[in-house]
Amino acid sequence: MKKTTTRILVTLAATALLSGVAAFSLAGCGGAGDGAQKPIRLTYSIFFPPTHLQTQTAVRWCEEIERRSGGRVKITTYPGGSLTKPEQCWQGVLSGISDLGMSCFSYTPGRFRLLEALDLPLGWPNGLAATRIATALARKYDPEETRVAKLLLVHAHGPGILATREPVRTLDDLRNRRIRGTGLSAQIIAKLGATPVGMPQSDTYDALQKGVAEGTFCPVETLKGWRQAETIRFVTDSSEPIGYTTAMFVAMNLNTWNKLPPDIQQIFLDVTDEFIDEHGRAWNQADQDGWELVRSLGREVIPLSDAEKTRWKQAAAPILEDYVRAAEAEGLPGRAFLEDAQRMIAEARSAANPAPAAD
Repeated sequence: MKKTTTRILVTLAATALLSGVAAFSLAGCGGAGDGAQKPIRLTYSIFFPPTHLQTQTAVRWCEEIERRSGGRVKITTYPGGSLTKPEQCWQGVLSGISDLGMSCFSYTPGRFRLLEALDLPLGWPNGLAATRIATALARKYDPEETRVAKLLLVHAHGPGILATREPVRTLDDLRNRRIRGTGLSAQIIAKLGATPVGMPQSDTYDALQKGVAEGTFCPVETLKGWRQAETIRFVTDSSEPIGYTTAMFVAMNLNTWNKLPPDIQQIFLDVTDEFIDEHGRAWNQADQDGWELVRSLGREVIPLSDAEKTRWKQAAAPILEDYVRAAEAEGLPGRAFLEDAQRMIAEARSAANPAPAAD
């Protein structure tokens, strides 16, 4: 009886052991084990505040990637520079502080030598066109400076304007004024005779409020998105003569990208391509909202006369040649990049304003 009982117990133990091994094997091969259920969790550092349209667009991008991956990817966003400061965002992506990052190229001057052309005063017509062109150029030229990360897209705001505490009606009124700007917008400020004050958008509200800066070159959306309309009283519409933009990256840590399964990588690429226009349209909507806020607050909008437009454009023109000389001195295709940008801008303007049909 004892031998029979012992044999039964041994058999049961062996069966249990084999069942456990089988269960473990199924889990390791993508079965029902806990490991197979864990999603890929990524972090996304965004320098815009949570309420900004670009943050909201980025959140929708994350949600769409999660949806198409069937929940296999989950991205946590950290807006307002809460994970990495705006000027540290690119380096934060490279070092893995965040898996993804969104900020301005111009916050790290000298690092993106070829792509600096995107911020030139080229008469960018609107945010949608700027975003399409900036992404197309970045992909076409694939500069070495961005290959240390996976550059997903570039988006760029509508043409910059000048917002000030005191009125600026002529170029002479701008002389020696302390104006906030970064990267090439700081060069524009200097060429116009003002004094550039470098700082990210996150610091500009306090600087304007305290008089550290007397004005800011920015897209009109900034006056709402960063609440800067509260700190200024005048807007000089300089968009036509010196319609510059500021290009912003959406990039992923290269090691993170390389570890993603191929099908997940393809989902990122597909969704990103669809969101190029989403980011661009968000800029256009933000500009429209910005103008509506400026007018509702009773801020004076100052148009430039034709003579003043010519003066402002001529004053800023040397920046283009300075860029070409500096880029080509480093062996970069600066002139080709600039000419491509000018051609694509002209095509975008032509498409938006087609010539009237002949009678």
